[in-house]
Amino acid sequence: MRRKDREVIDLKEIIEIINSCDTLRLGIHNGEYPYVVPLSYGFEAVDDKFVFYTHSAMKGLKLDLIKANPKVCVEIDGMNGYVETKTGGVTTNYKSFIGFGTAEIADYDDTVKGLKLLLEHCNVTNHSAEECAKLGITTVLKITVDNYTAKRFKG
Repeated sequence: MRRKDREVIDLKEIIEIINSCDTLRLGIHNGEYPYVVPLSYGFEAVDDKFVFYTHSAMKGLKLDLIKANPKVCVEIDGMNGYVETKTGGVTTNYKSFIGFGTAEIADYDDTVKGLKLLLEHCNVTNHSAEECAKLGITTVLKITVDNYTAKRFKG
């Protein structure tokens, strides 16, 4: 990381960054060009890894690409305007998380867990994750990230 002064290494602060954002961008291999898709998400920190859960239709390009190559990149960010720096310049007041890992289609138990975490993160309180999972109309992706960086402007 070039800007070590902006690196975030404290796990609690990284969790705060992830909690405070609302869109995960998933980068997937697609031959010559990467394929990036914005998604809602839920997550949990497990040991030194993060596990993200997203939902999807039952079929589509995203699922086909993940089945062909499950290695993915996750990007989450938040931007809170622009601020003047100590040297008189202008920079973005931001926070971000970038991680690398693998994506898989969740089994039923992880689907329920993932939908619960996703609903919580999105502040949806009037739906049951188990009832949603029983409908069988959505695919849940489980994305395990074991290599990541986080940073924020600390002006």
